[in-house]
Amino acid sequence: MKRLSSILITLLLSTTIGFSQKDIIEVRSYKAMKTSEPILVDGMDNENSWSNAKWSQDFIDIEGDKKPKPYRNTRVKMLWDESYFYFFALLEEPHIWAKLTERDAVIFYDNDFEIFIDPDGDTHNYTEFEINALNTVWDLLLTKPYRDQGHAINAYDINGLKSAVKINGTLNDPSDIDQSWSVEIAIPWKVFKQTTNVKSPPFSGDSWRVNFSRVQWETNIEGNDYVKKKDAKTGKNLPENNWVWSQQRAIAMHEPEFWGNVVFLDQPEEAILQNTLDLRAEEVRQLLYQIHRKQKSFVRATKTFTSQKSHLLAEKEFSFGLPIVWNLEADKHGYQAIMNDPFDATILWLIDQTGRLLKKKK
Repeated sequence: MKRLSSILITLLLSTTIGFSQKDIIEVRSYKAMKTSEPILVDGMDNENSWSNAKWSQDFIDIEGDKKPKPYRNTRVKMLWDESYFYFFALLEEPHIWAKLTERDAVIFYDNDFEIFIDPDGDTHNYTEFEINALNTVWDLLLTKPYRDQGHAINAYDINGLKSAVKINGTLNDPSDIDQSWSVEIAIPWKVFKQTTNVKSPPFSGDSWRVNFSRVQWETNIEGNDYVKKKDAKTGKNLPENNWVWSQQRAIAMHEPEFWGNVVFLDQPEEAILQNTLDLRAEEVRQLLYQIHRKQKSFVRATKTFTSQKSHLLAEKEFSFGLPIVWNLEADKHGYQAIMNDPFDATILWLIDQTGRLLKKKK
């Protein structure tokens, strides 16, 4: 048994060497401007505020450069006011179809658009929203990621939600060529007060962790219907395409540490010092989650968490040259890793066996 444990640890250590700055994922950011005009949620971006809002970068494959660029373009805009967080998405599509009509059905069985929101960035108690071209929605709350034994609460509803879809073409009609479908969504700030302690609505200059996903199925036209393509060998549906705003490194939306940053601004030119500090601590966040994933591997293989820092992180310095200063405590029941913020001596970042990330003042 001792020899087997030694072999397992050796294997784990061999994969640890792969954890380095080159594995830090680029996280995208977006500046959401505050609007003072009423927004009519009708699936169109006709208001002046929407016209002035900047488009996000085009969506990419969920695995980043590992996969080809999406063959349909997708992009989003965001706005906010004292009542709502607004989203507008434009999805290019020559054949628009949707079949699901029941709320809280598994909407990604259709082509869909999805929003993920983690206000405090601790990866726990985050909101997922999905919508198809019929304006059928699925809203749910995740207590924490599935990797950390999180639960999806399907009974959760975004009370006061507004959503609309605009079809630029015809829905469920294979006989013609469509252009796009757009979705407009307003999520009331009050729903986030149930799941987070951060200010909601946010202060100008605050940043929240957000990501978007587009699920796209390959289809054939059979008669007057769209039918998902099958694998010739297995007879099963081909896997869906997953296109996102900020890449996830793997086909895994439920790794919130890789979601993008949305910065809320009242005035375009205002200084946002606190957000700047948070964004440059991105490498701290990702290194702590590398440690967390490695600890999860250790406990599965050896029935205990490791207290050896060298088993978890080979790096001594951040990519920008400052030393990585961190402490580790662990036993068979759990662990806690604490890392100094490299830019602010008063801040500590903590993670433990639950996977929850905390930022604290010393």
